[in-house]
Parts: sequence; structure tokens; C-alpha cells
Amino acid sequence: MSTKTVIAMIPDDKNPIEDDGMTRTGRLCGGLRNDLRRRLPHYLSDWRDGLHPKVAGSTLFLFFACLANAIAFGGLTGLVTGGEIGTVEMIVATAAGGILFALCSGQPLTILGGTGPIVIFTGLLYTTCVQLSLPFLPVYGWVGLWSGAFLVLLAITDASFLMRYFTRFTDEIFAALIAVIFIVEAVKSVALGFTEDGSDIAAGLLALILAVGTYLVARTLKGFLRTPFLHRRVRELVSDFGPALAIAAMTGIALLFPDVDLEGAAIPETVATTSGRPWQVDLMAVPVWVMFAAAGPALLATILLFLDQNISTRLVNAKSHKLTKGPGFHLDLLVVGGITVACSMFGLPWIVAATVHALNHVKSLADTEVVAEGGAIRERIVSVRENRVSPLMIHVLIAGSILILPLIKLIPMAVLFGLFLYMGFATLSGNELADRARLWFTDRSLYPETHYVRTVPRRKIHLFTMIQLGGLIALWVLKTSPLGLLFPILIALLVPLRLAMKRLFTDAELEALDGEESVEDIEDDHMMAGDLHA
Repeated sequence: MSTKTVIAMIPDDKNPIEDDGMTRTGRLCGGLRNDLRRRLPHYLSDWRDGLHPKVAGSTLFLFFACLANAIAFGGLTGLVTGGEIGTVEMIVATAAGGILFALCSGQPLTILGGTGPIVIFTGLLYTTCVQLSLPFLPVYGWVGLWSGAFLVLLAITDASFLMRYFTRFTDEIFAALIAVIFIVEAVKSVALGFTEDGSDIAAGLLALILAVGTYLVARTLKGFLRTPFLHRRVRELVSDFGPALAIAAMTGIALLFPDVDLEGAAIPETVATTSGRPWQVDLMAVPVWVMFAAAGPALLATILLFLDQNISTRLVNAKSHKLTKGPGFHLDLLVVGGITVACSMFGLPWIVAATVHALNHVKSLADTEVVAEGGAIRERIVSVRENRVSPLMIHVLIAGSILILPLIKLIPMAVLFGLFLYMGFATLSGNELADRARLWFTDRSLYPETHYVRTVPRRKIHLFTMIQLGGLIALWVLKTSPLGLLFPILIALLVPLRLAMKRLFTDAELEALDGEESVEDIEDDHMMAGDLHA
């Protein structure tokens, strides 16, 4: 199945151009108008296409995933802010912001949520406020108001065209970083049961079994479609509902051991702020100079939100996903800017495109085919059921989770960490950085016959991968250091690093390793794989 080329007419242009959503029009709100022209004709079909069993399976999977994300990052935010912003606020922000984004965004397949870099930034801002003896929430509010305004300004001035300078080189590093964060945090959380003083060994062992079991069952059921068992329709249902079935199965196993004290989901008892403060932040509780000085850290927050949102959206709209309705970069950024303003006024965490959740959302809605390449078996997306029903229902369920607290609290955190593990590895499985890193340990005769393996010398492939891994390590080290506030700047510096690589690679080599995989490349890979296995 080939992708459709999206054509948009920019006012006063004589000829239509291919519009990837990142075209600079040179007109105020020009990109926004193009986004609306592109997406509005599909708005009704976004709802019709959501009436499908695959969407139901995706909704259940991502509901638990997003709820786990809100619980985990909400708890971490509470830790780094002295309890001024916590799990309750994260659940409210995720639910309300997600519903608004599903209704109004240009690319509804993108899932919003709290992210590690934003939590780190929030913690550093809290530390700065403590050092300056300033009230945190009003300062946080002003920083967020400035950031939201900056994001809106970037949206109406076509600033997303800057993402043209961010190639797959940067996208793959960023996606790998977020996936590794999920995997490492899941492993650390499960391992914690064996390292704490006076820990219950039985609880630690059961938590390990539940986490690994959730991961293995979810992965196995997701691949059930490729087995010869039962009717294809049944296999599709099992595959679509695989992660949700894994959660239910492992929760059932946990209930068989009522005497083992497992950590349950940290869901609040009531919808009230973590510290008991009023919901609305008193923005006037700081000196006037702070209101204007907040624009400084807001610039760094804006860079972080802008890059996080746009890189994640680029990954969602990758050609390999075969999306046909087109992107909406500027419209998405505008909506995120509005959400940032609203969250800041009520002391809620800022939310932005969550890379791992967004990519798993796309994959859960995809129809795939299995392709043999060299000695490896790879899965390619044939089509994706693009819709607004699944993202809307995911966040409606998160909002309604407060009404089913007794059921939600039955889910052990170990099961949710197993889900994190599954999503992290699922994200890495579609990342060419991870694929190329595996070539270091692969028999040369069994290299997959991809377009870059056929056209680029082996040592150049490995050099390109090493540079990417160097960038990944640098981002990891910086995010965990006292200079974590500069994290977004290092992401931006990956662009000049990529440009400097022209001294080490030819244009043809860079195009093969870093260019968007074209339909012709995909068809060539299919033909080569077919010739090898004929």
C-alpha cells in the first residue's frame, strides 16, 4: 500500500506544492491556515474511522499506559516540588489536556502527557525558587504563562518550519532516549523491592514476576496475529487487546496472593490538590519584577516544549507509518500553548507530546505485514486507523478513573512498570538507531538488505551509529546532572552536529542513512527480501 501525497495550495502561489506540514509560508497564521485546510476535510471521518474493534483495544491499552504515566511522573513531580504539584494535578492535567487535544488538534494520534525532561525542568525551577525565597507556584505560573504565549507566537509565525533542520538523526536519538528512560525506570522501580532495608523478599519476587509477566504476555499476545492458530479475526482481536489482557491477567495473579504486600496504584482518594491549596494560583503573590523576569526561564521551557512536541509529532507522522490525512504541526503547537497557559494558572503540570505513548498509539492502530530481510524478520506498517475516538476515550477514562478507584487500586504498580517495559522496547523496535546498533553483533552474511546496507560502506554505517550513541549518552548524562536545565539546548545542538557530519560522509551516504525512507526504498527492500528468499 503506497502513501498518499498531501497537496496544499498556499495563497497566491501559482502551483501547488508538496506540503509536509513544515512549510514556511511567510504569512501570519499561514501554517495554521494550511493545517486547517488539510485536516478539516477529514474531521468527520476521524470520528467514523474510530468505530472499530481495533480502536477499542488501543483505547484500553493506552488508558492504562497513560494512567501509569500520570501516576509515575505525578509522584516524581511531587518529589521534586516538595509536594506542591503531585499525582492529583498530573491526572487532572492529563485528562483535561488530552480531551482538548483530541478534539482540536491537527494530529490526534499524538498523545500528550508528563515527560521526564519537563519534570526535571520543574524540579530545577523549584530549587531556584527555594534559593531565592520566592513562592514556587506563582513563579511557576508566570513562567508557564510566558511559555504558553511564546508557543502561541511560534505557532502563528510558522516556526515549526525549523523542524526541517531536524532530521532522522535527531529524531532517532530523542526517541531512543525516551524509550531508554522508560526501560530504566521500570527496571529500577522493580529492583527497588530487593534493595530497600527490611524489604519483603516475597513482595519483591512477586513484583518481578508480575512486571516481567506483563511484558512477556503483552508482547506474545501482540504477535498472536502472526501465528496459525484460530481464525484470523480472533487473532486480530487478541493482538489488538494484548496489552490490556496482559494487565488483567497479571492483576488476577496478584490477587491470588492477598498476603503479599504489593505497592498499589497511587491513585488519590478525592479530587483535591496534593497540598490542599486552592486550585487557582495567586499570580499576584510575587513582586512585579518576578512577573517579567520569569520570561528568562520561560525561554528555556519554550525550547523544551517546542522541541518535545515537534520531534514527537515528526515521529508520529513518519512516512513509514503510512498516514494519509496529513499532519498539523502549527495547529498542534497552538493547542499545546493554550493548554500550557491553562495549566499554569491552576498549578497543573505542563504536558506535551509523550513520544513513547504516541508511537505506541500509532502501532496499536496499525495493520502490519511481516517481511523477511536477510536473516531477520521485520514488521512493516501497511495502514493506520487514523481517528479521534481513541485519544478522546483514553482521556475520558482517565478523567473517570476517580469514579472507579477500588478497581484501579487493585492493579499493582509492578504490572504498570511491566507495561512501561513493553512500551519502551516496542518503541526501540521501530528505531533504526537500535537496528543499526544490533549490526555490531550480527553475522555480516545475515545483514538485512535495507537500502542503506546496500549503498553505504559498513564502516560508515557503524560510524554514523557511534555518533548517534554519543549524542544519546550526552543527553542522558546532562539530564541527570545539575545542568539539566540546559537539556533542550543540547537537543538543539544536535542539528549543527548533524551538519558537521558532511565532512565525514558523502551526500549520498547521509541521504541513505538519514533521509526519509521513500516508497521506492521500501519497495526495493521488499524485492530484495523476496529475491533472497525465493
